[in-house]
Amino acid sequence: MQKNLYFIIILFSLTSCYTYQVKKQVDAAPDNKQESKKNQPLANTTSMQMKSTTAESQNLNAQQPPVPINIQEKLTPNKNVKIDVEGKTYKIIVDKWESDSLVAHPVHNPKKILKFHKNQINSERIAEKRFSQPIADIITVVAYAGIGVLIYSLIR
Repeated sequence: MQKNLYFIIILFSLTSCYTYQVKKQVDAAPDNKQESKKNQPLANTTSMQMKSTTAESQNLNAQQPPVPINIQEKLTPNKNVKIDVEGKTYKIIVDKWESDSLVAHPVHNPKKILKFHKNQINSERIAEKRFSQPIADIITVVAYAGIGVLIYSLIR
């Protein structure tokens, strides 16, 4: 019983509530659809007008190019991120930008300096370190359940 308890305590001490998550880009397309629905005339319109309005909104959505990602805005100093550089993943803390080069250091090794050109970094795979509420909730529930089992086993 004590070995299992020690194992559970060690397991929880190694679990982190922080995860690396990729920010999702905000699409302007759903906003345009909602606006086009608001701008449609009332019930006295004909079906032809409604079809042309929806066709125009679909053409507008198809013509909009995707929003370009600026890597220098995403990777600001003192930010803890996970980046993908030429197929290799790095967990780094950003130090500064020197023209087109990113100067950073690994998370657990501040003495080592890494330099990456902005064209080497995969902009779609930049993940920021964030607090994960679901993981924290799971750890809390399991800890309470473990305490309950411990108290029950001591009483019995």
